[in-house]
Amino acid sequence: MAAGEDEEDVVLDTPPPSAPPAPTEPELTPDDPKTKLQRRLKTVLLGLPAYFEFNNTIAGVNATDLFNLNTLLGASIEGEVVNALNGQRRLWDPDGEWDGFVFERQSQAFPDVRLIRKEAGTTPTIALGIELKGWFLLSKEGKPSFRFTASAAACADHDLLCVVPWYLDNVLAGRPVAGQPYVVSARLAAESRNYYWSYLRQVVNPSEDRSISTPASAAPYPTKDTEISDVPAYDKGGNFGRVARSPGLMKAWIDETNQTDVLGIRIGDWFRFLRAHTDKADLDKVSARLATALKRTQASAAADKADELASLVTRIASLLTD
Repeated sequence: MAAGEDEEDVVLDTPPPSAPPAPTEPELTPDDPKTKLQRRLKTVLLGLPAYFEFNNTIAGVNATDLFNLNTLLGASIEGEVVNALNGQRRLWDPDGEWDGFVFERQSQAFPDVRLIRKEAGTTPTIALGIELKGWFLLSKEGKPSFRFTASAAACADHDLLCVVPWYLDNVLAGRPVAGQPYVVSARLAAESRNYYWSYLRQVVNPSEDRSISTPASAAPYPTKDTEISDVPAYDKGGNFGRVARSPGLMKAWIDETNQTDVLGIRIGDWFRFLRAHTDKADLDKVSARLATALKRTQASAAADKADELASLVTRIASLLTD
C-alpha cells in the first residue's frame, strides 16, 4: 500500500447464507408523473458536461495543494449544477407539468437539492430531491470520499444521489469542467451501503457487531434538525457511509471516469504523478519519472498535442522541484 493511501476494506465474493437478498431499485409506478420526471432528470444529469458552465478561472494554486480544491470549490460547483438544471427546464419538463417548480440547493438539508414550489401562505410542495456530491478528480484518494449516511427511510422513492466529477481544464489551473455524473436511486444507495456494511464487508473479528440503527424520526424531506442518519454499532475507522466502497454501486463508473483524457493524458495518471510528489518521495526521482511518463504518452499522441505535452513536461517538472 502506498504511503498515505487509505486502507481498503476486503469485500466478500458472496454474502453469507443467512443474508437477505441484495437491495434492488425501488419499484416506481410507470404512469406516475414523478416517474416520468425522474427519468428525464436522469437523462439531463448524464448530459451535464454539455451545458455546465463555471465562468471563474482558478489560478495560483500550488500543485501540492490541488488535492484540497474540492473543499474550497465544492459548494460553488454544486451551485452551478443547480443553475444548469434550472436552465434545462425544457428538457425535463417539456409539457409544462411542473410549472412553478424550481431546483433549490439547501446545504444543510437532505436531499440538499429539492425541486420545490412555493406559494404564499402554504407549505412548500416538494416533487423530488437530489443529494448532490462533487468529486474533484485530483482529490487525495483518487475516488469519491464523501460519506452518505442518510437512512433509506429518509429517501423518497424518486429521490436521486448524483455525484459530479470535475477537473480544471488545464489540470493545474483554468476553469472547472464537469465530467459525466453518476446517478442512482438515493434509496438504493442507502440500502446497498447498509447491505455492504452488514453482509459483504470482511472483518477481522467474526463476532463484531455489524448491526445498524435507524432513527425513528427518519422520513423523506426532513427539517434541518431532524436526525436521519443510520448509525453502525461499531465503526472504529469511521468508514460507514463511504458508498464508493460498496460493491455494485459506482466502482465501474469510478474506473471509467479515471480514464478521462485531459490534455492528452488520463486524469488517473495526472493523479498518480501529483500523489507521488505529496507522498514525500525524492523530488529528483519524481521529476524524472514524470518526464519519462509524459514523453511516453507524447510518443503515442497526435501530432498537434506534441508541443503542448512537451511544454507540460517542463512546467510540471519545474513545479515539483521548486
